[in-house]
Amino acid sequence: MNLKRLLSMAVLAALSSAAWSAPDAAALGQSLSLKMAVDTNKGAAAGAPCADLGADWASCLKGRLILENRGGEVVPAGSGWSLYLHSIRRILKLDSPDFAIRHITGDLYQLTPTAGFQGLAAGQKLELPLIDEYWLLQESDVLPRPYVVVDGQPPALLQHDSSDDASYLLPLTGDNWKNPAGEQRPLATPEQRYHTFTPRGLPLSAAQVAKRTIPAVMRQQAGSGQVQVSGLSLNLSGLDPAQRQALAERAAQLGLRANGAPVAGGVAGTKLPADIAVSGGYRLSIGQQGVRVEGYDAAGVFYGVQTLLGLVPQGGGAIPAMTVEDAPRYAYRGMMVDLARNFKQPATVRRLIEQMAAYKLNKLHLHLSDDEGWRVQIPGLPELTDVGARRCHDLSETRCLLPQLGSGPDNQSGGGYLTRADYIDLVRYAQAHFIEVIPEFDMPAHARAAVVSMEARYRKLMAAGQPQAASEYRLLDPQDQSNTLSVQFYDRHTYLNPCVPGSQRFVSKLVSEVAAMHHEAGQPLQTWHFGGDEAKNILLGGGFQDVSGSDPGKGKVTMAQQDKPWGRSPACQALVSSGQIKSVDDLPLRFARQASGIVASQGIAAMGAWQDGVHGAAGASDFATAHTLVTEWDTLYWGAAQSSSDLANKGFKTVLAMPDYLYFDFPYELNPREHGYYWASRDTDSYKVFSFAPDNLAQNAEVMPDRQGKPFAVTSSAAPARFAGMQGQAWSEIVRTDAEFEQRVYPRMLALAERAWHKAAWERPYQAGETYQLGVTHLVDKAALNADWQQFAAVLGWREAPKLEKAGVRYRLPMPAVQPGSGPYAVTTEWPGARLQYSTDGRSWQTYQPGRQVQANYWRGVSQDGSRVGRAETLSGQ
Repeated sequence: MNLKRLLSMAVLAALSSAAWSAPDAAALGQSLSLKMAVDTNKGAAAGAPCADLGADWASCLKGRLILENRGGEVVPAGSGWSLYLHSIRRILKLDSPDFAIRHITGDLYQLTPTAGFQGLAAGQKLELPLIDEYWLLQESDVLPRPYVVVDGQPPALLQHDSSDDASYLLPLTGDNWKNPAGEQRPLATPEQRYHTFTPRGLPLSAAQVAKRTIPAVMRQQAGSGQVQVSGLSLNLSGLDPAQRQALAERAAQLGLRANGAPVAGGVAGTKLPADIAVSGGYRLSIGQQGVRVEGYDAAGVFYGVQTLLGLVPQGGGAIPAMTVEDAPRYAYRGMMVDLARNFKQPATVRRLIEQMAAYKLNKLHLHLSDDEGWRVQIPGLPELTDVGARRCHDLSETRCLLPQLGSGPDNQSGGGYLTRADYIDLVRYAQAHFIEVIPEFDMPAHARAAVVSMEARYRKLMAAGQPQAASEYRLLDPQDQSNTLSVQFYDRHTYLNPCVPGSQRFVSKLVSEVAAMHHEAGQPLQTWHFGGDEAKNILLGGGFQDVSGSDPGKGKVTMAQQDKPWGRSPACQALVSSGQIKSVDDLPLRFARQASGIVASQGIAAMGAWQDGVHGAAGASDFATAHTLVTEWDTLYWGAAQSSSDLANKGFKTVLAMPDYLYFDFPYELNPREHGYYWASRDTDSYKVFSFAPDNLAQNAEVMPDRQGKPFAVTSSAAPARFAGMQGQAWSEIVRTDAEFEQRVYPRMLALAERAWHKAAWERPYQAGETYQLGVTHLVDKAALNADWQQFAAVLGWREAPKLEKAGVRYRLPMPAVQPGSGPYAVTTEWPGARLQYSTDGRSWQTYQPGRQVQANYWRGVSQDGSRVGRAETLSGQ
């Protein structure tokens, strides 16, 4: 026994009279804290048995859980309590005589003291070596809210680890910030940003972009002079009262009076030029005689006014006289919002609807169910929200789902749902803003919230003596003993069983009730999104081998113990035996077809799915609905150009959702202090989204590298395809608060709107057989791209960022870009008009005025109104 342990035991003995007589959960919660340290993200190279422990592709890290007693009392030796913690990485091994670890489900683990645990004196730390799968590269990889459980006492949150703003990952040392698979990008620092931003060109003044809007218009012709706009008087035909009210509210939000410059016009239809005579097309005329809007349809009238509002500075002012003729690039211009993993309040969604409309986005895809939550009240199935919308420490999951994603034991984050009235109000509000709401209830995988909720319903009704009602919507085969592990580390309860009759009854009930809500809201349900993604056992993937294998680059798993989803379900095996399916591999597509039949029978024109939800289908004609929409989420460096074209050419209405460009839960830049998942990209800033060329996907390989910063080549080998559109994705696994949601979405959503509405001149036409690769080919006019970006950035900085603030949107503040020198430092930002602050000591801050001679080590961004500040940074080597 070493001297340190002997001293600790002596201290514990001396303080034994002050120790708790029995484990006290509340006291433990006040005293304990838990942090994570990474020793190396290259575990295998450091001798960790990554392959033997079953790590995917034998990738693992070596680190330490650091348990500290920050209270004034002794944490006594012995057991009687457990610590539950969240980990988005599989914990493969805990190497400590003091604690044992057990995986519960998903990201939830139980850490229990062993007989060897000698207690913790006040101020003492205990380090628990462990091995995790993959790596930890961002602060947000370590989730908050571990909690203590003692039998017979309420669970107690560790108060020192309960904030969403703090970091529970100790600073990464050496090159641990680099992806061990190979990292070629530099770390984002103020100096590095300066070298990134300046090649994009010189920033423009507000006057230089007075005629530019976001999104850019198809064409405009300059008029004579300027028009002063301090208020608007809307006199438009073709809009209903709610749509007129939406425009009036937007104008008021921007500080414009309700009376002022007259805006006349209405629906003109085919009187417009042929190329703008499409839904959403319009002509906007601004002159000394007033303003006139002529829309192809009501949507066109609405968008014409939005363009006018986009030209007006915050609070009103002069705008150039002009005539604009404009129409959308895509009919589908969307945002997907994940309400399932971590719920977002209706007010935040309403604010999103307002901003989507302002920038001419028209599809709101709501991800309303997943493993971690069910988010809409369904009449007749109260358990879906009574159980499935809450997280608490109930190991039986009768009252709630178990805690996940840093929620802690009492729904401090993650919980909540839309009442039926809430949902109807949101659909109605979206309708007034020309936005279609597309509900998604993910199945057959990612369905754990529904499965667990219906099991709670089953138990309740069985106890009440109602076996028929209990089984009506049961989603499991009770005899299924399949051993599986899902993408988010759940067992077979993550999969709705497509072979039991309750599943189809459940889908029919769900579609019927949601369609009724849409009907009541005045927006008949047009598209039902089925989800359909990731119905698989990850341990049967390419990164694993049997325990008898000898490949040092793959994790070892006892393959004989692993099953495909529903592999040992008697109900599904009966379908195989009867010849209705060849194997359980056929079940996801079979269920998708059955769901499309249910959707079509209720008069809904389209069913949507993520692309793996239609895997194996010959084409859109395989499904019963008139249209089948596919949300394509392959990365470009993993073949999205080919797969997207294939889907479109099979008749699917293909919506581009590439993670490397369009996942807004990913970090803006490569820095461990940035938050976000990063499996497809570690740096997706607004410029990257802006640079996306959706009609010629291969072109993007010449502009941006892959996720490690490595160039890759793409050849346009598929037949030309016409895509339905594109959408941004705001997944919420580690986006726990509404404020963080808005930081992730804005301002990237404006760049998304630019590309979804407007095709830029620097986008090359698609040509089969053309190859693109960064640093090798030189086909893309990057000077034109950067010039276009500078216009976009100037409009964002001078006009749109202040408008976002006025609307209460908590967008991500721009980061400082600073080049030190012997004289005054050179300073810039991602967009002009952004505000920065500097400090010489990190405590007293001053606002930076462009052109001022400044030498300071500390920098941060600040909002226009000064109410919010960004992450403070120091210059390298200072």
